[in-house]
Amino acid sequence: MSDDLPDLRASHGDRDRVVDALRIAAGDGRLDAEELDTRLERALSARTLGELAGLTADLVPVAPDVLVVEQGGGKYVKEGPWRVPARIRLRTQHGRVTLDFTRAVITASVLRIDAEMVHSKLFIVGSPGIVVDADGLNRTYSKVKLLSKDAVADPLLRIELVGTLVHAKIIEQRPRR
Repeated sequence: MSDDLPDLRASHGDRDRVVDALRIAAGDGRLDAEELDTRLERALSARTLGELAGLTADLVPVAPDVLVVEQGGGKYVKEGPWRVPARIRLRTQHGRVTLDFTRAVITASVLRIDAEMVHSKLFIVGSPGIVVDADGLNRTYSKVKLLSKDAVADPLLRIELVGTLVHAKIIEQRPRR
């Protein structure tokens, strides 16, 4: 949650992000069942970002500003309850990278992925509330296949892809059931 605008009204997406963070904290053993119930009730009735921020201030470590992924062959997978940073720097040659956002703790509404990919693949696994924008990519013999082409009024997360692709693929997928 943003600390610089605590009086800003909270959206449903803001409340959902806090509920997810509280459930993960309980799963990690940082909250007992009674405290989880109390905080969930307060999160669902919160009106401002400041109220929401207070519910997770002692639980959620700040995500790193930048996640650096350098992959020279092989696979890199980020899945489960990981904290999404504001930026990912992706450098791959002959590699396969999977970023699975289905259980991720989303701490900001925008994620910028700076990609330099050569003979590589990036799989983005997300839900309908995630929008991927690939307008910032320079492509040479590369393919981008997105499911979230239509703009969502209030997306849970907007992923902005920028950088260069050479003989590379970026594919957005929905989670497997």
